[in-house]
Amino acid sequence: MLHAETLTLHHWLSPAFPTGAFAYSHGLEQVIALGQVTDAAGLEYWLADVLRYGSGWQDCVLLACALQEGANLDALDATCHALQPCLERLQETQEQGAAFARTVAQITGRDLAARTLPIAVAEAAAPLGLPAQTVIAAYLQAFLTNLVTIGIRHVPLGQGEGHGTLARLLPLVPDLAHAASLACLEDLGNCCLGADMAAMEHETKEIRLFRT
Repeated sequence: MLHAETLTLHHWLSPAFPTGAFAYSHGLEQVIALGQVTDAAGLEYWLADVLRYGSGWQDCVLLACALQEGANLDALDATCHALQPCLERLQETQEQGAAFARTVAQITGRDLAARTLPIAVAEAAAPLGLPAQTVIAAYLQAFLTNLVTIGIRHVPLGQGEGHGTLARLLPLVPDLAHAASLACLEDLGNCCLGADMAAMEHETKEIRLFRT
């Protein structure tokens, strides 16, 4: 049975929710400009690595830890802050997290602090009582969908190719969400240096379509 809490979570993580996610490419603009992602296959490869080994995995472990009862959200927020590889990526998670918390607070009347995005989502979602794996999977799907949409607009890909890429990547989401739901801080890691370097290089671009 589909519960209202699940629909609430999907509302909060939908493209319509005003976090400004469409303005952040997570370094994807830079790898497209460098000719490292030129088609659907290249986009799929890049996004799969980000999900498995980069900030996708990193965010989901932090989200899982923040969903645990009695979690120290201030400490986890500081950890998320410290793990960002460059100023733009810090800006991305802070600004989206602040916008997310602000809008959920307006809807619910709760007092929610401005935190980095995975911690903000965890704090907002905890009272929904949903399994951690469900929250993490929805978060990953939203992250992935936004980046595929950017690929559709900026590579550019056609709608069919772009959504075909998304369809091929979505099966990764349940497995990663399950693994992250069982993880702890010792499981944090990032082996996606190319994506991090692209975000660093993007900071130096004089003309940018996206903020990151």
